[in-house]
Amino acid sequence: MNMIRIALPLVLAIAAAPGFANDDQLLTEARSVASGIPPKLLTVLEEEIKKGGPEGAIGVCREKAPAMAKAASEKSGWAIRRVSLKNRNPKAVPDAWEEAVLKDFDQRSAAGEKPTGLEKGEVVMDGDKKMYRYMKALPTQDLCLQCHGTPDRLSPAVQAKLKEMYPNDKGVGYHAAEIRGAITLKKPL
Repeated sequence: MNMIRIALPLVLAIAAAPGFANDDQLLTEARSVASGIPPKLLTVLEEEIKKGGPEGAIGVCREKAPAMAKAASEKSGWAIRRVSLKNRNPKAVPDAWEEAVLKDFDQRSAAGEKPTGLEKGEVVMDGDKKMYRYMKALPTQDLCLQCHGTPDRLSPAVQAKLKEMYPNDKGVGYHAAEIRGAITLKKPL
């Protein structure tokens, strides 16, 4: 009987190990894919701001960011997009899982965790399909505040362009290091 008590946990641990290894592999892969997009987008934004000011860069987030996510999705096999609780783009509304994770990120940030390290990855059921889902917080950087900051930080030209392009914009009022949203990935298993 003692042998069973000793052996059973060992057998259960061994049986579960491949799943844990696979989850770790998926997390590592998701991190790698997610980390490639924001720096590229920031570089494109900086270049556009130099050319045409922040109002000229608004189109980059509207058109080039989704195109970059689409290209990365096609290359990696992960479905990739950006979402926010205060979305600017109507396509950036989080689903229920993403909304829960974003709210968790906000709570964790308010409790003192660094926004740059906030992430979540897990296997979930999406209807009858098993998926791996991953999110990484996107904290607001100084560059972002030119279009996402408080009204006193937005130039009249930016305010006019936002009103024209996003009449129902909710993506303003941020301060540096606040979580503006997240990059979200999912992959069927």
